[in-house]
Amino acid sequence: MKTAVADRRYKVHCIRIVPLWGSPVYITDYVRDLVIGANTYKTETGYQFSGTASEDNMSPGVLDLSGVASAAGIDIDQIVSGVFDGARCYAFATAWSNPVEDEEEIGVAILGKTKLEDDRYTIEMMMIGDALNQTVGQTYTANCQKVFGGQGFAGCKKALAPITVTGTLTSVTSNSVFRDSARAEAADYFGEGTIAFTSGSNAGLKPIKIKIHAADGTITTHESFHYPVLAGDTYTLTPGCRHRLEDCRDKWANIDNFGGFSFVATTSAYTQIGGTE
Repeated sequence: MKTAVADRRYKVHCIRIVPLWGSPVYITDYVRDLVIGANTYKTETGYQFSGTASEDNMSPGVLDLSGVASAAGIDIDQIVSGVFDGARCYAFATAWSNPVEDEEEIGVAILGKTKLEDDRYTIEMMMIGDALNQTVGQTYTANCQKVFGGQGFAGCKKALAPITVTGTLTSVTSNSVFRDSARAEAADYFGEGTIAFTSGSNAGLKPIKIKIHAADGTITTHESFHYPVLAGDTYTLTPGCRHRLEDCRDKWANIDNFGGFSFVATTSAYTQIGGTE
């Protein structure tokens, strides 16, 4: 049940998008900008709410946002570069005569699939309650299934802050292959880790996972960075883990938290017992 309801005579709708990387975006469907607290909810033309749909059977609601790129602080470069991947969206209603942030909560959603057509976009938002519909469970494999550096219950527990390093690129081959000749770590030390830029055109974008790390400081990422990568760009680099027993034991001395099952018999082995052979 809602704790408050906006005055229907002056009701307007607002959305606050909070990305994992970058600055929040504030938009409203009122005819003028609304100043709510320290934030200004923009009313620039070029976007519209699809409206919300919800039912009395506890199924999650549905919310879409359509618009023209560059309106209200959302442009194609931001969408394509992944700035809004996994962003939280807070939708609420309030009275334009006396606006209050989150006065009548409509829902909390996670930004999902984005459809681009020319200069227009449509972003599907999955209501956070939909997470209850997702199938979860643990898979028994030889490799560890835990998130490297995860601090949750029974997590990896490896602290990443002390092993995160910074540096400056000295040469660039492409947007996915570049080098810092000052790096002296052994080959593959940063394999399956992440790199994020702190200067240059890619500063502030999400970290990209590292595919290959060579001993000479050359790094190859799984995905290319959206904007050009240039020599002189500064970065932060976090080592990774390939989730093997030897990595956890020898590389990170974290065997007590290893989540793999290296000695579980394979299907071909245990089905032989009691067979006809």
